[in-house]
Amino acid sequence: MMRHLTREPIELAPLVVAVQSAPRGAVVTFLGVVRDHHLGKSVIELEYSAYEPMADQLAAAIVADAERRWPVRVGLLHRLGRLALGEVAVAVAVAGDHRSEAFDACRSVIEEVKRRVPIWKRERYRDGTEAWVDPTASGASHPVVEAGERS
Repeated sequence: MMRHLTREPIELAPLVVAVQSAPRGAVVTFLGVVRDHHLGKSVIELEYSAYEPMADQLAAAIVADAERRWPVRVGLLHRLGRLALGEVAVAVAVAGDHRSEAFDACRSVIEEVKRRVPIWKRERYRDGTEAWVDPTASGASHPVVEAGERS
């Protein structure tokens, strides 16, 4: 079984090579990159953590579900550990015979990863504070708990 979590920088090219084949004429990719802001705060770095066996198993299930729903091959990698601004946090590559199914599967995979896979993100801000963000929380914005606060 392919591992879907890594502590190494993510390279897109090997993920694309892993899903490509002669019959698949469409390759769609998605990269989630560390940005410099969240909810009005200036972000300087992120740290991702997970219970790896569970997160990897759920990621594998999402990939398998997409490959059952569409005639595609899916590659997925999510980074763990500390990431600087501009680094790739998550990558999805999908190859299919046609662009429509490749786009649909790619969007489904990243949305399901964000919704179901228990990977937690700690954001560190320019003002010296930090907060944990639950990427599986529903809604447009994720609840943020500042370090030292109690819920």
